Amino acid sequence: MKVLAILGSPRREGNTEILLDALICGAKEQGGEVEKLVLCDYNISPCIECETCSSTGECAIADDMQEIYLKLLTADAIVIASPIFFYSVTAVTKAFIDRGQALWARKYLLRQNPLTKKIRRGYFLSLGATKGKQLFEGAKLTIKYFFDAIDARYCGELFFRGIEGKGDIKNHPGALQEAMELGRKLTAL
Repeated sequence: MKVLAILGSPRREGNTEILLDALICGAKEQGGEVEKLVLCDYNISPCIECETCSSTGECAIADDMQEIYLKLLTADAIVIASPIFFYSVTAVTKAFIDRGQALWARKYLLRQNPLTKKIRRGYFLSLGATKGKQLFEGAKLTIKYFFDAIDARYCGELFFRGIEGKGDIKNHPGALQEAMELGRKLTAL
């Protein structure tokens, strides 16, 4: 079981990374092969809507996303972890998602189905400082459509409200245990 764990937070060792690391720990306990990808460590340009991918299925931008496409297509499970910024994912996470347009074009415009031979699963981890009722709704919809574009079924999420200061997730009752359990579960399926 190959798990691609994607950190979309610009803050290293913050709440989102702590939560993702707990999931990774659980996945590894079950024998999962986990690769952690820290988006801020990569040069990912935003989509420029040049439409090259509409005819080729390939993105024309020569940056680190070219390496990430292969990782996305070979993973059995993909976990995206992003804090909420203004009721959405972070800018680096959104740039990464927007670059999924090339894979969407392969699937829906060029009809190169399926992108992979296996049914892959996608999970979303997120947290935010406010306690708004709809805090995760916009980001969740974006993540669901991204997973559809890359042939991964949206299988679950962990959301935590009211987490603001660096390290506060450690004080949330059960959050890290829930993340570890999700890591175990997604690797065992």
